[in-house]
Order: sequence, then C-alpha cells, then structure tokens
Amino acid sequence: MVLEDNTLSVFNVVIKETDLWVRADKDLMETTRDLVLECRLPLERYVERNPQFLHSLSPVEMDPLAPPIVKTMIEASMKVGVGPMAAVAGTIAEYVGRELLAYSREVIVENGGDIFIRTDSPLTVGIFAGASPLSQKVGLRVDPNGAPIAVCTSSGTVGHSLSLGRADAVTIVSRSGALADAAATAVGNRVLRRSDIKTAIDWAKEVEGVLGILIIYREKIGLWGDFELVRTT
Repeated sequence: MVLEDNTLSVFNVVIKETDLWVRADKDLMETTRDLVLECRLPLERYVERNPQFLHSLSPVEMDPLAPPIVKTMIEASMKVGVGPMAAVAGTIAEYVGRELLAYSREVIVENGGDIFIRTDSPLTVGIFAGASPLSQKVGLRVDPNGAPIAVCTSSGTVGHSLSLGRADAVTIVSRSGALADAAATAVGNRVLRRSDIKTAIDWAKEVEGVLGILIIYREKIGLWGDFELVRTT
C-alpha cells in the first residue's frame, strides 16, 4: 500500500518479522522500537508454549490466561473463521499506532500492507494488486474523521502471507486492526474466481465491525462500504 505524501515525519522500524513504516508529527523511532518489543515479546513467549497458536488455520479457543495481544488476535479470528496469526500484522500496527498517539496527534503505521491511521484529514490508500491491470491504479479515499481506523490487505497472488484464494487484493476497512487483518484473509480465502467476488462481499459485510471491502481479481473489482474509490495514477 502507498499513502499520499504529507508533512508528517517518516521513519522505519524493523524487528524480526515486524517491518513498520511510520508517519508521525515528529521522529519517534526509539519509542516505536520499544513499543514493538513490548508487543512482540509476550506474543513470542506465548507461541513458544502454545505452538498450535502459530500454525492453526482455524480459530483456537480463547485462553483467559493469555496476554492481551493474544486475546485480541483470538477474538478477531473467531469472528471470521481463520487462524489467529491471520490477525498478527494488523494487531501490531494498531497497538503501536494507538500508543504513539500519546506523543503525536496524527499517526500512520503500516506493517506489511496493514495500516493503522489516525489523521485529521482524509487520505488516499493506494492498492498494490500484483499483476492485475488495476494494481497501483486505484485507491481508497478514507476519512478517519479524527478517529483511529485500520485498512488491511491480503493477497492470494502477492507476498508471503498464506491465502487459500486467488484474489490479487482484498482490502478491509475497520476500526479494529486485528479484525481488518483477519477479515482480509477470510474474504481472500473465498475468492477463487471472478464469480466469487459478490458472494465474498455479501459474506463480509455481515461481519460486525467491517466498514468497507475492496476486492480485486485480475481486471475485475468489487467494493462495498463508506469510502470513495479513486484513481491513483
């Protein structure tokens, strides 16, 4: 995903699999690094003790003793029927982004195509859809209206993340980063051919907390929700 230019400070933080691109009112690299560690360490320890959490492709039972990040991922995955790790990137992006709001009025955190946004003005999120002729030619114009929002994308043809479908891009808009990430995977799993676009959207729009849906399959596009589709070329 590509965000249009603005006046915010830009920096990058990479810790293991977490690769964050951040925009904020000022350089908060060290604070962001600390937040990533604060988020990752309890998750890594939990996965060491519960390897099924890492490998399951379906929801796992809620663990009342799990750390908050794990509970957030489990809850989101339960809503859409995928494994909890399908929510990891969006969960981390939201955690870091919300904590950075203590230091910056406006914050954008991208974690591998999963984005947490809190801005005062609308912005356009460009969509990378691999070999699709629509790739990087369309975007979502979203208006957070001063409230945090998440925009997360999954692909069955691009990147290393697991998808059981063949959509070039599935983008979900939600107030929850965990839900947006998990739902993007769940919707992507349902799109094996062009004719699946409508049924996948019909399913996703019934998920509580999903505010917007965009699906790109080759030259076809389907969308639903409260946002504007715009050209980005």
